[in-house]
Amino acid sequence: MVTPFDAEGAVDFDVARELARYLVDHGSDGLVVAGSTGEGGALSDEEKLDLFACVSEAVTVPVLAGSTSGDTARSVELTNRAAATGVQGILATTPAYSRPSQQGIAAHFGAIAESTHLPIMLYDIPARTGRKVASTTTIALAQAHQNVVALKDASGDLPSAAHVRYVLGSEFDLYSGDDALVLPFLSLGAVGVVSVASHWAGLEFNAMIRAYEAGDSALALSLNERLSASCVFEGTEIYPNPLPTKAVMNALGIRVGECRLPLGSADEILRREASLVLAALHGQRG
Repeated sequence: MVTPFDAEGAVDFDVARELARYLVDHGSDGLVVAGSTGEGGALSDEEKLDLFACVSEAVTVPVLAGSTSGDTARSVELTNRAAATGVQGILATTPAYSRPSQQGIAAHFGAIAESTHLPIMLYDIPARTGRKVASTTTIALAQAHQNVVALKDASGDLPSAAHVRYVLGSEFDLYSGDDALVLPFLSLGAVGVVSVASHWAGLEFNAMIRAYEAGDSALALSLNERLSASCVFEGTEIYPNPLPTKAVMNALGIRVGECRLPLGSADEILRREASLVLAALHGQRG
């Protein structure tokens, strides 16, 4: 989920509660707080901890804490502190910028896993971090640490995801980290998506996954087509995520504010596009 800010740029915890409840009421089975869509890199540790506690108190679904960064020691410390806020899991992202080897990535994730009793979802997103987590690294981590239980795969590497799922089986949960690839990931045995566009299209994502699970491929394909415009809109070179998401939520009347720098504010073009995407989706709902 995005992190709401008020007019002065401070975290708006009242709106965070409102948004969290809205998302749960509109198709989300769990929430990630202070991830990339939540501008985690622009939040202080104290802001993150307060958000973890706020959202965990507001909803009854699992809340995952984006408590990691490129600094292993800081990640371990914040993950330790997050456990006391009521979150039910950790989203552990590949270290960014330093571009570590697979050995370094494994050591980073291993240190985080050993620091907490909470279940951990690994997050592989090389477009943001500069490093792909090899399938062998994911498999070794899951086999070595009982609390490494899931992978959010935003690498676009379907053969790698398929190998992870084949080796680790149904005891390890695979999630698509790309809204546009949910159906291909489901065909590999994924159990869902950690989504951006579900902020405004959660009902469709939920229905598409349920339809696929029920064997109704025609309905799943139809819903996937309905979601295509939202998947394109959610992040572009001109308007990177989460700028479009915040524009949509503001259009819906949930005042999440603007993004902190370096992302900045939405312009009139983005606000207009957000309204058009919403209108088209609502029109398809009938």
